Amino acid sequence: MTLKYIIPILFISLFAMSCSTDDDTAPSMNEVEGLSKIQEITNNSHTIELYNESGMFYTGYNHFSIQIKDNISNTYVQDASIALTPMMQMPEMRHSCPKSDITKAEGKSTVYEGFVIYQMTNLDGSGWYLNLDYTIDGVTYNVTEFITVKHSEKQNVTSVIGADNTKYVLALIEPQSPKMAVNDLKLGLFKMESMLLYPSVKNYTISLDPRMPGMGNHTSPNNSDLSYHSDDHLYHGKLSLTMTGYWVLNLKLINSEGEVIKGEDVTENDPQSSLYLELEF
Repeated sequence: MTLKYIIPILFISLFAMSCSTDDDTAPSMNEVEGLSKIQEITNNSHTIELYNESGMFYTGYNHFSIQIKDNISNTYVQDASIALTPMMQMPEMRHSCPKSDITKAEGKSTVYEGFVIYQMTNLDGSGWYLNLDYTIDGVTYNVTEFITVKHSEKQNVTSVIGADNTKYVLALIEPQSPKMAVNDLKLGLFKMESMLLYPSVKNYTISLDPRMPGMGNHTSPNNSDLSYHSDDHLYHGKLSLTMTGYWVLNLKLINSEGEVIKGEDVTENDPQSSLYLELEF
């Protein structure tokens, strides 16, 4: 083989080796970029890292992400099955709260996600702890740790007893950043079956009447009541916000038979329903 052929071949080989080396040593992508760490929970085998946008749990709806780091290899686990149980420890009892399953985040290899809805907390933020059972390569692990849950400024979650003697938890999911427009409104509705179980309620209707108490208690046009969606097990509607400020979302909970379970119409003599949520922007 002549020299004029050997030199290009050597150059191509060296370039390919260089590219391969660069790929092998390239740093892994930060899959929680843009999120803030809430807390780390550690056992002998792993460190569980909890993230969300604010870096804090609050009363109401909390979407969060989880990464599990192997303490020996210092790498993040890509294939795990996770079950999370939040518990509120009170002087004479303990109870859980509504929550979702924990699933792999779309497009991520090491991030799992879900939501939890804390319906209350102590004034100092204490009382809640998380219990995680997770399985990796057929081995099951457990970790438990106390967490801090702070009070939200507005009532974005409420617990009520309905006319059917059932305890319901209703939480504002969206909008998280309200706008002066017709907003997509999403609420979660759950019932307390036991101290541990809070399944979602299906096929009810949630009537909506938003009002501004500081502005003559006026309402707004183009709202729509909320109906159940089976794809995400939440209630969807439309919320028209015609100006910035403090709004009360007056609600009525109506079962599948058309019976009002909780809440009242807003009238001149009754300016607010007993079932309501708040927002301000």
